Amino acid sequence: MFKKKPPIGPGWLRLLLFLSASFCMGLAVTAAMQWISLGTLPAVLEWARAYPGHLAMTALLWAAPVFLLGALTGRLWLAALPVGTAGLALALVDYFKNAINGTPLELADFGLAAQAGNVAGLAGELTPPEDFWLALAALALAAAFLFLTRRLTALSKTARQRACLFSLTLTGVLLTGAGTRAIGACLGVDFYTRMDPAESHSLHGLTLALWRDAFPQPKTPPEGYSEDYMLEVLKRVDALLDQNTPEQETPNILFILSESFYDLNRLPVLRYGADPLENFHALEAESISGTFHSHYLGYGTGYIEMAMLYGINSLDLPPGSNICFQDDGVYERFDALAEQYTLSGDYTAEMLHAYDNTLYNRTVTYPLLGFNNLYFSDDIQQIGIERTDGAYGGYYMRDGYFFQGMLERMRAVNADGKRAFLYGITMENHQPFEAEKFNYACQIPLIAEDFTPAQRDIIRVMLEGITRADQALGELVTALRESPEPTIVVFFGDHRPNLFMPGGDTVYTLLGLCPENDTLNWTPEQINDLYSTDYLIWANDPALLRGQAGTRRESSITAIGPQLLELTGQEVSRYWGLLKKAGEVCLTQTDLYFVDGNGNASFRREEADLSSKELEILELRDAVVYDAIYGKQFITEAMNLPPGA
Repeated sequence: MFKKKPPIGPGWLRLLLFLSASFCMGLAVTAAMQWISLGTLPAVLEWARAYPGHLAMTALLWAAPVFLLGALTGRLWLAALPVGTAGLALALVDYFKNAINGTPLELADFGLAAQAGNVAGLAGELTPPEDFWLALAALALAAAFLFLTRRLTALSKTARQRACLFSLTLTGVLLTGAGTRAIGACLGVDFYTRMDPAESHSLHGLTLALWRDAFPQPKTPPEGYSEDYMLEVLKRVDALLDQNTPEQETPNILFILSESFYDLNRLPVLRYGADPLENFHALEAESISGTFHSHYLGYGTGYIEMAMLYGINSLDLPPGSNICFQDDGVYERFDALAEQYTLSGDYTAEMLHAYDNTLYNRTVTYPLLGFNNLYFSDDIQQIGIERTDGAYGGYYMRDGYFFQGMLERMRAVNADGKRAFLYGITMENHQPFEAEKFNYACQIPLIAEDFTPAQRDIIRVMLEGITRADQALGELVTALRESPEPTIVVFFGDHRPNLFMPGGDTVYTLLGLCPENDTLNWTPEQINDLYSTDYLIWANDPALLRGQAGTRRESSITAIGPQLLELTGQEVSRYWGLLKKAGEVCLTQTDLYFVDGNGNASFRREEADLSSKELEILELRDAVVYDAIYGKQFITEAMNLPPGA
C-alpha cells in the first residue's frame, strides 16, 4: 500500500498557490486556443501584448471553471482536463468553420449544434491542423505539472469549502451581464459596442467574442417609443406608400435559390473554353437581371432564406442570435412574402429542398411563414421523376432532377385550381469542392496557368457545378416555354462558394480580390464585390415583366421579394410596402457593411451619402421591426393590412 504523502507548506500558501495555478491554467487554455486560431506562438504573443486586458479577461473566464471543479474535487489537475478539453474542442470547431466558410465561430452557430454531424458531412473531410496537436501537447504538459505539484495546492476541508463558496460566487458573477461588464470595464474590455464577428474575433479572441455575444445589450428602442409614437409612425408609413395598386397578375412563381451560383466571368485571370453560363447569359435579354447583393460568402443559406422570406436580418437581432431559431411567435408577427400571395386564396405555397430536413429549423419556420407543404430530397424522389442520369450528381441531388420535381408540383397545384408559389433550394453545387466530387469531370476546359494542378482541380469543381446549374436552368426554361400556364422564375445565387485552396488561401485571395481570408482588413468595395452574386427574373409570358425585359437592376436578399410583388401587382401589406421603399434606399445592411440603393458600399449607414428622406425611410423600418419583435406590437397588426386600411 502506498501511503498518501502530506501537503507541503502552510495552508494559506497552498490556497494562494491553488488560486494562482487556476489562473495560470486559464492562461494556458487561452494561449492554446489562440495558438490554434492564429497559427503561431509569435502571433499569440503579439495579440497578448496588444490586448492584455482581453488576455486577462479570457484567462479569468477559463480559470473560473478550473477553480470551481478543483475546489469541488480537491484535485486541481483533474479539473484542468475537462476544461482544457472544452477549450480545445471549441477552438477546433472555430478552425473548421473558418476552413469551411472563411468566418469565425459565432454564438448564433450554436443553434445548429444538434445538426453538427450533418454540417460536418456537408463540409467534407475535416483535418485538425498541426497547431492543434501542439496546443494539445502543451495543455497536457500543463495538467501534468499540476499533477506533479499537487501537494503544493492541496487544500484542507475548511479551505476547500471556502474555495467552493468563492468559486461559486465568482462563476455566478461572470454568468451575469452586469458582473461580466463590471469586470470587463476594470480590464478595459468593451462589452457594449456591436461589431462584425470577424472583427470581434480578431480583436477579442474566440472565447471573449462568444462571451460578448452572450451578454448583448437590449435592442435600443426608438427615442420616445410609446403607443402614440408608433401611431405617428403608422401615419408616416401611410403617407410614404403608394395606395394605388397596379393591375394584379396571378402567375405561378418559381423562386429558386441556386446554391453558390454566380457569374464566373466576374473573376479575373481565369479563362474558360466555353461560356459556363450560356443559358443564364442568353436569358438576360429576356429578363430583369443584375447584381444580387448577399449577406454572406461561402455559407449562410438558411439565414438568407429567412431574411428574404420575412424581411428581417441579423442586424435586427441581438449579436449571437440565430435568425432561424427565434421563438415561434416571432415568425408570426408579420405576414411573410409567401402569405402576400396565399392569403388571397389564389395560391398554394410549397418549399422544396434538395437535401434532408435536418438543417436550419426549416420544418418549424416554413409553416409559420405560410408554406402549406414542405418537400425534402426523399419526398421529391417519391414524385415519380424519370431521368436517365438519375437523381444524384456529385454528392447531392441534380439540379435538373430537382427542377423537374418543381415542375411536377406546379402542375399538381394548378390541377387543384390554384397558382403555385414554390420556393426551391438546390444542392448540386454545394460544398465541399473536392477534386473527386464530379468524378474529376469538367465539361468546359479551364485555362489557369498561374495555378498549381491541385488548385486547378478545385476550380474545375466550381466550374462544373455552376455549368450544371446553368444547364438545369436551361432545361427548366425550355419546359416552361411549352407550358400554357403563365409563370415567373426568380433565379439567384445565395452566395459565392468559399473555394479554399491547399495551403489555406481562397481563389479570391490568389486572384487578388481581397488581401486575406479574414474580412477584417477588407475595403467596403471588396466586401461588396465578393458578397454578391447574380440573379434574373424571367417569365414565359413577357407581358408579366411589365416592359422591363432586358433591363438591368441591382437587387438583394431583402429587395428581391418586394421587386417580385411589384411585378405581380399584389395588394401588399404596409410592412411589405415599407420594405419596398427601404430596398430602394438600402440593398444590404449587416454588421459587416452597408450598400445603398445604387450598389455603393460603405462600412456603416452613417457613412453612406443618404438624404434625410432616405434616412427617414430606414428609421421607420427600424421602428416597425422593433415594435414587432421587441416592443409591445402597438402597430404590428396594422402593418399587416394594406396602406390606408
